[in-house]
Amino acid sequence: MNHPVFAELIEAARDAHKRLPQLAAFCDFPDDLTEAPVVQRHFPCAQLMEADPVLHDPAMDPLAKAFLAGSPHAHWRDTYAGTDIGQDFMDRFGCYCLIGPGGAYRSKQMLGFVVYMPAKLWYPWHHHPAEELYTVLHGEAEFLREGEPSETLQAGESSFHASNQPHAMETHDHPVVAYVIWRNRFETDPALTERDIAAQ
Repeated sequence: MNHPVFAELIEAARDAHKRLPQLAAFCDFPDDLTEAPVVQRHFPCAQLMEADPVLHDPAMDPLAKAFLAGSPHAHWRDTYAGTDIGQDFMDRFGCYCLIGPGGAYRSKQMLGFVVYMPAKLWYPWHHHPAEELYTVLHGEAEFLREGEPSETLQAGESSFHASNQPHAMETHDHPVVAYVIWRNRFETDPALTERDIAAQ
């Protein structure tokens, strides 16, 4: 049986879809959720998130608080293991599913997960078939999308990534916690984009 924190976390996600209009516009909250066992897996990025003083702000979004509470019990992902992305990124970039592989719930309608990046981290250009919506829950980050100007987004703001649209992300003086949801063709993991978008 999974830790009770995940039941609280799924309700926080459900509530976020009701109160943040961009989430509801992107996709309905799943009505086909099934529970799945979580095999706890902890990486250095999880320890960074749990210890980050910026994330212990009482005013932080309730969903961010719930993801922080779930961190010690979650199955943290190593999506880019085996690539040349570098150990520093692997140690500091954090991601775990709530709805999807390794998460406490499964759905055929969407994936939902948290992304955490500490200050001063570059997430290189990457792409995937799924359409994606990043919604910043706490902190801020610069979002880059191929063919569009970069944007620095703060809590409550979102960035949409079309299918296979290369995109990247960078934190500067602040960390970021984002709620990320995928729809359509979400069976394929992200892949690093080989060409240098910034040089085009």
